[in-house]
Amino acid sequence: MQTVAFWVLAVAAVGFGVVVFVVDSMARATFALLASFLCVGVELLLLDLDYLGVLVILMMIMEMLIMAVFMIMYMMNPGGLMPMTMVHNNRGAIAISLTVFAALVTGIFVTPWPQRRGTVPADPTFSVGEAIMGPKMLVMMVIGIAILATMIASVVLATDRGRYDRPSGGKAGAK
Repeated sequence: MQTVAFWVLAVAAVGFGVVVFVVDSMARATFALLASFLCVGVELLLLDLDYLGVLVILMMIMEMLIMAVFMIMYMMNPGGLMPMTMVHNNRGAIAISLTVFAALVTGIFVTPWPQRRGTVPADPTFSVGEAIMGPKMLVMMVIGIAILATMIASVVLATDRGRYDRPSGGKAGAK
C-alpha cells in the first residue's frame, strides 16, 4: 500500500509541476507548485524521513503563500484574466531541459556508487542534522523566529490601514 501511495504521489508531483507551466495565472501556478511540493513532502514522510517531510511541507506552505500574497499585491495580472505565457524561448527551454535530463540520467548509470561502510545510525535524521548544523541548531531556530517576526513587522508597518480597513489614528465613523 505504501509503494502504491508513493508512486501515486510521484505522478501527482510531476503532474502539478507540469500544471505550473500550463495555467495562465501566476497565483494558480504558485498553488500548483505548492501542491507538487506537498506531494514530495508526503513522499518523504512515507520514506520515514519525518523531519525532512514536515520541514518541506511547512516551508513550502509558508513560502508559496507569501509568494502568492506578493504576486496578488504587485502583479498586473495575478488572477490570469488576461492571457499570458509562463514560458519564454520554449524551444530553447525544451532543448536545455532534455540535455540536462539526459546528462543527469547518464550520471546516475555511469557514476561508481560507493559501498556502504558501517551500520545505519539509530536516528538517521538526527545524524544528518548534527552533521550539517552541529552545535548551531539553537542559533538557527532563533534566527528562524527572528526572520518570521521581521516579515510580520514589515507587513504591519507597510500599511497605513488599521485593523478594520480604515486609516489608523482616526475615530470609527469619522470622515
